[in-house]
Amino acid sequence: MSESPPLPDTPVTPPASAAAEVLPARSDGATKPLTATGDGSGTTWGSLRPLLLRLHFYAGVVIGPFLLVAAVTGLAYTATPQIESILYEHELKVTPRGSAEPLAEQVAAAERAVPDGTLLSVTKGAGPSDSTRVAFSKDGLAEGYTLTAFVDPYDHEVLGTLETFGQWLPARAWLDDLHRNLHLGEFGRNYSELAASWLWVEVLGGLALWTGTPRNRRRLRRLAVPGGGAKGRRRTMSWHGAVGLWASIGLLGLSATGLTWSAHAGASIGEVQDALGGSTPAVSTALPAVGSGKEDAGRTDVGIDAAVASAQDAGLRGVLVVTPPAEAGTVYVVKENTRSWPVRQDSVAVAPTTGEVTQALRFDDFPVLAKLTRWGIDAHMGLLFGLVNQVLLALLVTGLIAMILWGYRMWWLRRPTRSEGFALGRAPARGAWRRIPGRVLAPAVVLAAVIGYYLPLFGLPLLVFLVVDVTVGVVRRRGTGAAA
Repeated sequence: MSESPPLPDTPVTPPASAAAEVLPARSDGATKPLTATGDGSGTTWGSLRPLLLRLHFYAGVVIGPFLLVAAVTGLAYTATPQIESILYEHELKVTPRGSAEPLAEQVAAAERAVPDGTLLSVTKGAGPSDSTRVAFSKDGLAEGYTLTAFVDPYDHEVLGTLETFGQWLPARAWLDDLHRNLHLGEFGRNYSELAASWLWVEVLGGLALWTGTPRNRRRLRRLAVPGGGAKGRRRTMSWHGAVGLWASIGLLGLSATGLTWSAHAGASIGEVQDALGGSTPAVSTALPAVGSGKEDAGRTDVGIDAAVASAQDAGLRGVLVVTPPAEAGTVYVVKENTRSWPVRQDSVAVAPTTGEVTQALRFDDFPVLAKLTRWGIDAHMGLLFGLVNQVLLALLVTGLIAMILWGYRMWWLRRPTRSEGFALGRAPARGAWRRIPGRVLAPAVVLAAVIGYYLPLFGLPLLVFLVVDVTVGVVRRRGTGAAA
């Protein structure tokens, strides 16, 4: 995703109209002081632009493959609702007929089908054609996975069992794992975090470069509409920049939400969110102490049906996930699980001996940051607005894939002529940071250090870029000195 000023279609001709490329190069790869003024090179932006151009170029070349993999796997993930409905129709859907059997009988049937499992939760479908899901923990399952029995609510027949990851069925769980870590476990999560940590940098840098080009500023159409009359590299750049402009807000959203559940940055974001009082709340699973507790002695459990009835009396609707008491002194937790708009995430705690709601938590009462996190993650996963969300995500990641490929094409078109042998395209000139005023460079360095601390997979690669860049400069200078 290498954004740079436009070059003539013939690669051997030096490019024009960009501060970073009108500068005569020295033998050490740096550049002479800026002298051009027609493109704003005498301003702060004029001094920042060459450095931003070089960072955008190298980040695009190196991080581009990670972004490409994340985009391709994300594109496949957008179709998971339709894939699941086709692959698992037998387990998910039933024919409505009469009244549904009590949940307790459905759970008992599931327990007979999974005799060596430990009951974890029961999910009651929202509609009359939805099956009931009964999830169990069981030895031999991968971490985070459960064995889920699907029960026909009208005759408590077990339709089948599947290994599930949370609420995700096998196909979605497999694609989710592919997108998140390439099926490489915790180590593989570094790939997606690296992509998310640099996506926002590439987007903001590309926006600054594209909108900061003088000829684009003079004509708004150049910014938003790909140039139909341009050819070669200039045409490719026009598409790269215009599509990037349209996709920028969505891509920034994907970057931000992707970071929230990443391994390293996610922990930092969680700490900041907790410090600001924006963590996601939950009802307590402990049974409130009332009096001496003797009044509950000998009482039997009211059962899952009574717990659900109490939750419904408290206003809970839609898909309900019931977590039975894990041990004495704990409660039933009933939670709504509707993640499409409007989001329904209310939850209640129900005393197992009385069926009384002991605590209620409404999504409306969530802290603002917790709501934003919920909405952002659900939008990232294509859940928030249903099919519309899926289509927008598919268009967004398709645009990202195209921009990455256009970026590499622009790099290829910068290569020397064939007479000079095979070579890669030229990188923007080195030494740009020397021309940045100290009042701008100092806070920029501090800001980069702070961001790098909280986003380590942004900070570490940036440090590597700098070390490599300095090393190349030193080697070139020594080589020039030896030749002299």
